[in-house]
Amino acid sequence: MKRLNLLPAALYNSLKKRTLLKVISGLSNFDPSSVERVAKSASQGGADLLDIACDPVLVRLALSSSGLPVCVSSVEPELFPAAIDAGASMVEIGNFDTFYPQGRFFDAKEVLALTHKTRSILPTVVLSVTVPHILPLDKQEQLALDLAAAGADLIQTEGGTNARPFSSGSLGLIEKAAPTLAAVHSISSAFRKVGCRVPVLCASGLSAVTLPMAIASGASGVGVGSAINRLKDEVEMIAGVRALSESLKLKEAFSLK
Repeated sequence: MKRLNLLPAALYNSLKKRTLLKVISGLSNFDPSSVERVAKSASQGGADLLDIACDPVLVRLALSSSGLPVCVSSVEPELFPAAIDAGASMVEIGNFDTFYPQGRFFDAKEVLALTHKTRSILPTVVLSVTVPHILPLDKQEQLALDLAAAGADLIQTEGGTNARPFSSGSLGLIEKAAPTLAAVHSISSAFRKVGCRVPVLCASGLSAVTLPMAIASGASGVGVGSAINRLKDEVEMIAGVRALSESLKLKEAFSLK
């Protein structure tokens, strides 16, 4: 947990308060204009963290466009150092959603190996690791525990890409988020049982409706991507981030403390 103290103060405080809002531009999104739009919208909308593809040029662009701390995502640990040198505050293995349509899947053994490799390359940098949602929940719990033991500072969940909502409106949004919410609840419960204090971030398939549910399920923060970056108009994107930020303020009403 000491590495988390190295995060920018505002980001660290939002994590401690369990109100962290991360806006994700996409692990495979290397389009500078798109990343810049997402970065500006995240900043003006009130996000705490920007998650972008692992590229030094994009890191510098995101920092200059938003002023927000930057997390870079990749499944190639050797790419991380250059992004850190460019100003990124932390690194992330995953999110894996972008790979599933290509038929590329990550099992527990591979994710753990990537974690060990990243930690050996960057022993002092804050590391977030995504737990693949294709694993059964009990296997997700065990992998999360193993990742924490291997040096992961944050654990992130996923699941929205393969969710198939049956309903429209708010019910459909809840159905969309169900896999990642279930993963957060299971992993955070497993952590509490053994006294593990590694924070859990909930991502993939979330909306303003389900963000408070993520916090109530045990998350210390949330990550939202397509709900924002699929919008083409920057004004809409800013409004979307603002709505997400406001929804996090409702977490007290859902709190399970």
